[in-house]
Amino acid sequence: MAGITLSQAQAVVAAAVRKSQELGTLMDISVVDTGGNLKAFVREDGAWLGSIDISVKKAKTARFFDMDTGEIGKLSQPGGPLYNIEVSNGGLISFPGGIPLRDNSGEIIGAIGVSGSTVDNDHGVAAAGASALS
Repeated sequence: MAGITLSQAQAVVAAAVRKSQELGTLMDISVVDTGGNLKAFVREDGAWLGSIDISVKKAKTARFFDMDTGEIGKLSQPGGPLYNIEVSNGGLISFPGGIPLRDNSGEIIGAIGVSGSTVDNDHGVAAAGASALS
């Protein structure tokens, strides 16, 4: 399985930063490779320090389970099939802002995680970053 290249990861981050600036937010943006290892990271000036770890964990969560973190959140509610999944793998994040990254053939090559604003803004910035690969 080929992973995300540095130039692809940088393009994802750049697209996410543009969207963050368009929204007037300050974000921490992480891109991980297929193994969940950090490939690229940006902390916009003034972005919350606490969101650094959240953005990395969102990216890892999206890659570990190959689905948007918001979808994992729906499945991890009390009584759901993934209830308490957040405590696995050293801590996961199961609210929006993490999205698997796919190449042109649809193969997952990594993931993006974004944190620093509302979950809607986090997801929108992550989606803008992911769209840089299409």
